[in-house]
Amino acid sequence: MDKQTLQKLKLMLSGIVYRLNEEADYFQGLEGEFKSGTRIFPLKCNLTENGLSINFEGRKISAGAEELPEILADFAARFEKVTLVYRARGEALVIEADKTVTMKTRYLEEEKEEALHAHAETGLITNRNYLIRPGKADALLKAIGIMAENGKIKNDMIRKYNQTDHFVELLEPMLKELSKGRPELKIVDCACGKSYLSFVLNYYLREVMRINCRFMGIDISESVVESSRKIARQLNYNNMDFMVGDIRTLLYRDEEGIDSRPDLVVSLHACDVATDYAIAYGIRNRSRGIVVVPCCHSELLNQYHYEPFKDIIKHGIFKARLADVLTDGIRCMILEAFGYTVSAVEYVSPLDTPKNLLIRAVFTGRFDRAKYESCRKLAGMLGAEPMLLRQTAGL
Repeated sequence: MDKQTLQKLKLMLSGIVYRLNEEADYFQGLEGEFKSGTRIFPLKCNLTENGLSINFEGRKISAGAEELPEILADFAARFEKVTLVYRARGEALVIEADKTVTMKTRYLEEEKEEALHAHAETGLITNRNYLIRPGKADALLKAIGIMAENGKIKNDMIRKYNQTDHFVELLEPMLKELSKGRPELKIVDCACGKSYLSFVLNYYLREVMRINCRFMGIDISESVVESSRKIARQLNYNNMDFMVGDIRTLLYRDEEGIDSRPDLVVSLHACDVATDYAIAYGIRNRSRGIVVVPCCHSELLNQYHYEPFKDIIKHGIFKARLADVLTDGIRCMILEAFGYTVSAVEYVSPLDTPKNLLIRAVFTGRFDRAKYESCRKLAGMLGAEPMLLRQTAGL
């Protein structure tokens, strides 16, 4: 392969490295074929805790992501044709290099549908390493309405099943860290609704990770709380309690009624300011961890002063997206002000749901008044009064 082609290949691989760094949680692997005459040499590249692991010609190479373009270009120099396939976020980027270099995007939705039909007995997707596996978790999946009585994942619940399973996958490292040195994890599900998340987490902690835990689900709706209690009884989950309550004012109490500190506060798709109430509940009760997936950012949509962006937000979709970013960005700033280390990631593909931002916060420090005041100042400059600032005032 000539030098000009190798240079173009390195340039495209640099773009792959950028994507890999941005979406490490969704990286499924990089595969390749290096062809010389009739001989084909396969390549596989996976992400490990120590970086990339590259398998080629019987060798295993460990490398940082930034080294990938140079390493693969060096391999390619000895071959006539190279095909590389990068998989992540429900799509595949296919790079082909011989006399020229091309890159195509192939969306995997069709492959997913084919896989779903191929695995009709369970509803599983090929090459997905499920944590909540049909067979072992049938009782749970049937109780929460994801699996039919015949042992198949319901067609209209496949996306929810995949989202919930991946949510557990992203929380697993945090759960391990929070459980260190503790006899029991205390977890609160704010605005719990039908409590899918709590039941799945409880199953995974108790029956897979073998970690003792206790759950409290809180919702303002008496009917959904009673429904969750019924499912808990059905599954014999005696470590789960559900209560009707207003998370704006509640303090966390343990099973003996004593004011206590939860290990983790979670809230999945709590609508609009209910997410703020959930975060404030976690802060007010000094929770060691907080995890939320926000939904419906309508409160501040018409509060913000958009004057600098008036020529941009005449397209309504840009105004809504800008409000989403500002709202969740301020939420992260407030969490940081209260001593939390915060990360924000997309937890599923935007093709599944546009409301796919996961905010993870772990308590690591003390209240930073200067940072909190900078949040207030920023909100004032934007002409907004975020609910989370009002909920945390004076804490």
